[in-house]
Amino acid sequence: MDDRSTVTVGVLGSYGGRNVGDEAILTAMLDRIRAGRPDAHLVVFSRNPDQSRLLHPDVEVVGWEGVNRERISEHLRRLDVLVLGGGGILYNTEARRYLRLAATAQEYGVPVFTYAVGAGPLSDEADCAWVRTALSGAAEVTVRDEESKLVLEEAGLNRPVTVTADPALLLEPGDGGDELLRAEAVPSGVRLVGMSVREPGRAAEHLDEDGYHQLLASVGDFLVHRLDAHVVFVPMERDDIRHAHAVVAHMIEAQRCRVLHGSYRPQQVLDIVKQLDLAIGMRLHFLIFAALAGVPLLPLPYAGKVFDFAQEIGAPALRGVVREAAGPLLAEVDRLWDERSARAAHTAARTAAMKVRAAETTDRLLAYLDRIAPRALVHGGAPAPAPVG
Repeated sequence: MDDRSTVTVGVLGSYGGRNVGDEAILTAMLDRIRAGRPDAHLVVFSRNPDQSRLLHPDVEVVGWEGVNRERISEHLRRLDVLVLGGGGILYNTEARRYLRLAATAQEYGVPVFTYAVGAGPLSDEADCAWVRTALSGAAEVTVRDEESKLVLEEAGLNRPVTVTADPALLLEPGDGGDELLRAEAVPSGVRLVGMSVREPGRAAEHLDEDGYHQLLASVGDFLVHRLDAHVVFVPMERDDIRHAHAVVAHMIEAQRCRVLHGSYRPQQVLDIVKQLDLAIGMRLHFLIFAALAGVPLLPLPYAGKVFDFAQEIGAPALRGVVREAAGPLLAEVDRLWDERSARAAHTAARTAAMKVRAAETTDRLLAYLDRIAPRALVHGGAPAPAPVG
């Protein structure tokens, strides 16, 4: 280690892709690292550097997609540590792209710290081989849920893996949600139920597009009739807008729906969710935002990570619900509304415990940085205090 007064921390994940959940992870992670290590120079490896610079103007941003090994190596070599994650990046055909960079960093002697990462589905042998190659020698491996730990073990990773929690649980809300909803022409003084949908794809490979559009349309109509509610679709990715409109197209009460179209920062989306009376959704981070905001919620698990989150907060674990008939789902929605006060209190206690585990990831990273890159001396030679909690 040299005599620099700063420590250089690289962060590699699915950043710059206009996904609110991923950007919430990055925002919370950067805030926590800055709070614990003000001397840290942060370098974010982004899929879209211009987008990342817009969201995070106070960090260095490096593009890595479509960049040759020699050019990216120039940036990797100057790091003290490469933080891999968080978020769900270790799945079929994608894992190898991230882990190839991690392995390159390790070749230059840069340690890799896996930060509350999500894994699965992961069955492709090429990706599993990269997991074994890159993560076996990682400084630490932390994952955000039990299923991710199991996925890595089944891929052949034979080393300790620590389960913490999703970094986005540490995002702090503001108070601008009402104004944002008014700008989207969402009526005020009415009951609002938020819904979150997503596209089929490699991370949701079992979704039947037409079937789940019709199923969620039935849920939307039920909410209007049963609760006299307006339904607000909250996109977490831009393509969610198209699928939200497809759901609305199947609804009888389409005039009582709004699909949000604005481009929002993660905290703004959290502020919007805080205005809801109920939340029903597929996207993991929409559900995390509802839990943070104290809004009664019903997860619609399309993948293990959502099922795990439902179990963690004590919500109904309706695995496979997006492929089933409307009756059982409507019964759960009805029950959620009737029991909303008790469930909200229960969820709040569970969420508080998850936030403690989410903070543990940063605590582990900061402790590791203190070992490899001691803090600059302050106040006449006394070392800066270590972070608490």
